[in-house]
Amino acid sequence: MDQSQSGTNGIGQRLRELRQKRGLNQQDLASADISVSYVSLIETGKRIPSEAVLKTLAERVGCSVDYLRSGRDDRRVKELELKIAFGDMALRNGANGEALQSFSEALAHAPLLGEAAVRRARLGQATAFEKLGRMEAAIQLYSTLFDDPAVVPGSAEWAQLAVALCRSYRDAGDYTLSVEIGERAMKTLDGLGLDYTDDHIQLGSTLISCYQNRGDLTQAQLLINRLTRVADENGSRTARGAVYWNAAMVANTRGKFQESLAMIERALALMAESDNARHLALLKLNCGNYLLDTGTTDLGKVQKLLDEAREGLLESGNSTDQVHVDGQQARLALHQGDPDRAADLASRALGLLRNESTHTAGQIRLFLAQAQYERGDPKEAEETLHALVRQLGRVATNRNLAVVWRQVGDLWRQLGHPGEALAAYDRALGEAGLQPLDKLAHAAVTTV
Repeated sequence: MDQSQSGTNGIGQRLRELRQKRGLNQQDLASADISVSYVSLIETGKRIPSEAVLKTLAERVGCSVDYLRSGRDDRRVKELELKIAFGDMALRNGANGEALQSFSEALAHAPLLGEAAVRRARLGQATAFEKLGRMEAAIQLYSTLFDDPAVVPGSAEWAQLAVALCRSYRDAGDYTLSVEIGERAMKTLDGLGLDYTDDHIQLGSTLISCYQNRGDLTQAQLLINRLTRVADENGSRTARGAVYWNAAMVANTRGKFQESLAMIERALALMAESDNARHLALLKLNCGNYLLDTGTTDLGKVQKLLDEAREGLLESGNSTDQVHVDGQQARLALHQGDPDRAADLASRALGLLRNESTHTAGQIRLFLAQAQYERGDPKEAEETLHALVRQLGRVATNRNLAVVWRQVGDLWRQLGHPGEALAAYDRALGEAGLQPLDKLAHAAVTTV
């Protein structure tokens, strides 16, 4: 019986696509009961195969009879949806590599999935890339999802993606673009005239951290003042905790250590009942860090906080989180008078960083140099500082870097190298935005 391709409901087209995808020719599908010419007629839509022929052909191209007949394979679809669900669960449990594999395997069969399932898998894949520290891949996927016309500005999905993009550019070190994305998204929400939601507050909280990293402390404080009022009136405990968390970081950057400690403790209290184990662990890590900033003598409390942070992040964190834990543990060991342990912890953290050039890597290398000096190895400390100076020269300018340069200068001075110390102090002033006298004089002449 002659039939058009549409009359066969796409059987021939699907058969041809699967055969070609698997590198088979029509002869490979033929058998004693199915001639090559009959295969050709089926593929061109001129014959409708019987159930027995359909079963044979499906086996040879590696699909189900249901898929060959209708383009859907409910059994296979359910298997793929289970892979996506497993990926979501793996992300929650900190098994980011397993999550990425599950999402990628599901997306390899994207044509079998509905649009919502595909978007869910792609978001999961992007999140896994981010947690694994593969920021370029994460940003590319988040951008594709965010720019999809199906994503409605102001919706929960849109806000979630805006936060993810803002956060990812920040963590990749592109503070300017992270701020631009955050400001644009906040302006869009304000223009829509929507009531503040937790998503809105979370976006603002992320933008605060971007301002802080870029050194825009005034802008950060203005947004803190605005969000604190809104969060206290309308936000959930988690949303309020996020605002106080970022407010604590800004206060710490301003040198208001007691204020930053009070805010981080308030954030921890607000988010104590949260089911986000990673956030709770990071809050404890920050709380321990800020306690050290205040000059506390209660090092046992700091140790307890950092140990709890380590335990939580081993289960739910990523490699970057482990670096921060090891770094703060090394700092604590220096306060405890144990330079050998500090050196071991700093070396382990640097091993996880794999020669990355960031202010975090610089800070940890500084802890290592300090530990080497305190245990009586000044030559090792000098070599580590020289390596640190070369490393810091490759880091993009930001306020956090100024702090590291200042501390580098202090250690050079302890080692008896005033010239190197002066050069480091000069770099610290430059990173903080203070220009040398000759440039200031030139600027004054040109602006008259």
